[in-house]
Amino acid sequence: MTTNAPAHQLGSQKYVLLTTYRRVGTPVRTPVWVAPDGAALLVWTVMDSGKVKRIRNNTEISVAPCTSRGKPLGPAVAGRAEILDAEETRHVRRLIRKKYWLAGPIVLFLSRLRRGTRGTVGLRIGVGQEERP
Repeated sequence: MTTNAPAHQLGSQKYVLLTTYRRVGTPVRTPVWVAPDGAALLVWTVMDSGKVKRIRNNTEISVAPCTSRGKPLGPAVAGRAEILDAEETRHVRRLIRKKYWLAGPIVLFLSRLRRGTRGTVGLRIGVGQEERP
C-alpha cells in the first residue's frame, strides 16, 4: 500500500472539511469523519445526501482539517472523490468503527437501525496538491 503525506496527515484528523461543488461551481463545505486507507481517505455518509449527489456530477473536491463545526484548521488539499460499492462501504464502516472507537460504533448502529445498510455509502478520496486561494 502506498501512502502520501496529505492523505496521512488528513487521515489522522478527527474531522475534515469536505468541499464539494454544485453544478454552477458554488462550493459546499461539510465537516465529516475520515479514516485513512493507504494513499486515500475514506468517508461514510448517507446515500441520498447532497454531497453524494454533487460528487455524482463533479468528482473534484477539496479537504482540509477542521473542527466539528467546520472551522478550517489548515490549508485545503484538492482531490477527487469516488462513490464506493456495498462491499467497499462495509470496509469504510469497519475503519470508521475502529478509528472512532466509542462514537463510531454508536453512530453506525443508530444509522443501521434507521436506514439499514442500503441507506449509506462510502466515499474514497484521493488527494494531491495544495489548493491555491
